[in-house]
Amino acid sequence: MGLLRPLLLSTLTLWAAAPAVAGPASRQAVVEAVQAPAWLERSGERRPLVPGQALANRDRIVTGSGSRVLIQLPEGSGVKLGENAQLHLNAIGQRPGGVYTAALDVLRGAFRFTTGLFPQRLTGRAINVRAATLTAGIRGTDLWGKSAEDKDLICLLEGHIVVTHPLGEPMALSEPLAFASALRDQAPGAVASVEAEQVEKWAAETEIQAGAGVLRRGGAWGVNLPPVATQAEALALYDQLREAGYPARIRPRHDGAGEEGYVYVLRVGGFAGREEARQMAGRLATELGVAPGAVSR
Repeated sequence: MGLLRPLLLSTLTLWAAAPAVAGPASRQAVVEAVQAPAWLERSGERRPLVPGQALANRDRIVTGSGSRVLIQLPEGSGVKLGENAQLHLNAIGQRPGGVYTAALDVLRGAFRFTTGLFPQRLTGRAINVRAATLTAGIRGTDLWGKSAEDKDLICLLEGHIVVTHPLGEPMALSEPLAFASALRDQAPGAVASVEAEQVEKWAAETEIQAGAGVLRRGGAWGVNLPPVATQAEALALYDQLREAGYPARIRPRHDGAGEEGYVYVLRVGGFAGREEARQMAGRLATELGVAPGAVSR
């Protein structure tokens, strides 16, 4: 196993460097679902985002084209991200009495923040959500926002928020479908309202799309790419998948055909069902220029 041993050591090192997986009673923010590609940037390293990962202070989540992400916060709220977004997690902590604190900075892209989406593990919240220049203080509410190249927007869907901007006075939003917006490098405009049909279009930008190859926490299905014969091929494909935002693992398989009698299978796993895995198998075949992988639990 002279050639196999270095590969196993390499993959074990890569797995050991992965972010911690949260348990069922975690009091941390946890990745619930990923519509790849998406990445976690931590301590100068970038790796594919994986459901079940516990998130830490100063983590950055980056989504790619067609991507969606769902994050569970420990006080029961959910954060949804759309494609080509960047979310920075700051000021994460816990005050006396079980109050969860966080500053969620969305520097680019669309997001939705909804309270009561998940079981509550902490008793209160003191959360600020920022869309570049606009900041909303959260106590209990449902809102949607977006930071684009030329404009920032926060729209209230339910509840009450106060939105602030460095160049304007605080704006209280208490009516559903009211929104605050600001052009880049300008003071915010007056609070206005939007039609429900437009909000439905906005909301679709952050919703997980069933059948799009979605990875979910606890998902047991995976795609096994066609075996490769050498360690060098396996590691090159691993790096390619990692850079493209798809979590993969290398599985040496003894079959007498490849290097030292081994071939190497790369598996992208974590899908909740067969159809999600099948959709990803087709996408990976197209992007990697290989035959479609086999779908299995």
